[in-house]
Amino acid sequence: VIFLFMEGAMSQMDTIEYKPRLQASDGQAGPGGGKLVASKFRFAQYGDTGTWVSELFPHIARHVDRFCFLRGLHTDTPAHPQAVIQLHTGASIASLTRPSLGSWLLYGLGTENDDLPGYVTVNPPANFGGSINYGSAFLPAHYQGTKIDDSGNMPNLRSVVDRRLQRRQLDLIQSLNRQYSAVPGAPAEVESVIETHELAYRMQGKIPQLLDLSREPASVREAYGIKPGPEGSFARQCLMARRLSEAGVRFVEICQGGWDHHSGLHKGLIRNCGLVDRPVAALLDDLDQRGLLDETLVLFGSEFGRQPSAQGEDGRDHNITGYPMILAGAGVKSGYSHGSTDEFGIRAIDGRMHTTDLHATLLALMGLEHTQLTYRYAGRDFRLTDVAGNVAHEIFA
Repeated sequence: VIFLFMEGAMSQMDTIEYKPRLQASDGQAGPGGGKLVASKFRFAQYGDTGTWVSELFPHIARHVDRFCFLRGLHTDTPAHPQAVIQLHTGASIASLTRPSLGSWLLYGLGTENDDLPGYVTVNPPANFGGSINYGSAFLPAHYQGTKIDDSGNMPNLRSVVDRRLQRRQLDLIQSLNRQYSAVPGAPAEVESVIETHELAYRMQGKIPQLLDLSREPASVREAYGIKPGPEGSFARQCLMARRLSEAGVRFVEICQGGWDHHSGLHKGLIRNCGLVDRPVAALLDDLDQRGLLDETLVLFGSEFGRQPSAQGEDGRDHNITGYPMILAGAGVKSGYSHGSTDEFGIRAIDGRMHTTDLHATLLALMGLEHTQLTYRYAGRDFRLTDVAGNVAHEIFA
């Protein structure tokens, strides 16, 4: 799985959700109150499916016949921290810490490469829950996400001593840990610490080369739009995601923030869409050309959407009652739309999918039955979807 997280809530009616009625109702009172605001960006139809996409995404638009649009999503809380945490863990309250989606997938599927973490998060949000969004909570620690920054750096990865001495130091530490773990009543987490230390040692020989984007041909780096500095951050993340996924990392999440446009919507969208459009299209092309797209599920979306009505002079407020996401690749129908919102894009009216339904469906696409993927903790069986969740079988290829 590669999750392209657009943190802050991308405005769907300015990008991938064309609403003719909204365009014709500019300045009128909306059904939910407030003044309706038509998108200032031109939409056009693309592909054999004739899917409408904004001029902001000319490169992504080339791939519409590959996409499965989920257009009837809804969630519970119109606040970023709770919604981001719910999207990542299923729990909307930070104090109810739960394992993240990537941790559950790794727990259910296991790892494909013993020398790499099974779950990597690149440039994760520092706020809106922070490490809760990629943590393993009560699952063993080796199921948590490994954090990497958008330059491919991992803190403290390189040892300050030579490899042989480091191995001797680690062997001593591990022997002490194993002695402790054999003591009756020792915490179960000790075994996870042992495994984590061993993985960290093995990673030192693999991760630096894997995250060295200069090893890619110039033509590939050009296709992604790789460049130094903040403007090239998301392009670097996309190429890292492909390299990590190709090497056997089960779940990779990358992040582009800055979509919370309560003001400055027009200029903000031009900037943000310009940062993600070309790299996302290049990632899809790259996966397809390498024969990886059929076995890789790509997810593109935000924690919720935005309103069709105005907020201030040039902004849109949060909308939790109806918004889209895009899926592509492994197991989903191509050129398909599931669900819809009303004529203004306010509320999901067909094919409604709560966050728990999204989670159940994603697990099913990975071959996991969400009601059976459980972990015993504190006297009860926990699962990602808790006591809810319905699989949207209609989107399966």
